[in-house]
Amino acid sequence: MDSVDPRVLRDERDIARALCLFARAMDDRDWAAMAAILAEEAEGDFGTGHLTGSTAIIEMIRGYLDTCGPTQHLLGNVIIDVVGDTATSRAYIRDVHLNSAGDPSIRFYTLGDYHDTWRRDSVGRWRITERIKTNRAFVGPLEIFGS
Repeated sequence: MDSVDPRVLRDERDIARALCLFARAMDDRDWAAMAAILAEEAEGDFGTGHLTGSTAIIEMIRGYLDTCGPTQHLLGNVIIDVVGDTATSRAYIRDVHLNSAGDPSIRFYTLGDYHDTWRRDSVGRWRITERIKTNRAFVGPLEIFGS
């Protein structure tokens, strides 16, 4: 069995933690926590078109989450590859969105995959520089988001 550099293991752990913190920030509507994980110049595509800048990404996410009820974003099968001060990660995402009126029969789910690119910043924090969400399927009415 090959030995792994302990720094790489620490980097993988830090990125996995940042992935979880970002998912929790969406559920907590903690936009400042999301901004701390996204690089200012981050790019993204969540299946709704290309976005440039952390502000644009957060505004797009808010456009959905501000109009629905409670959410839960669950990550799984996380794969992280670190090379120096850059990294990539892939994580399954299953998110549940309830309606804001509290009717539990109206729900919206997505099944997808986050493909992220990371960069270590000048103070050693890992920041997302690109997030691509591949949506595999969804169940439920888009009207849950006020559409």
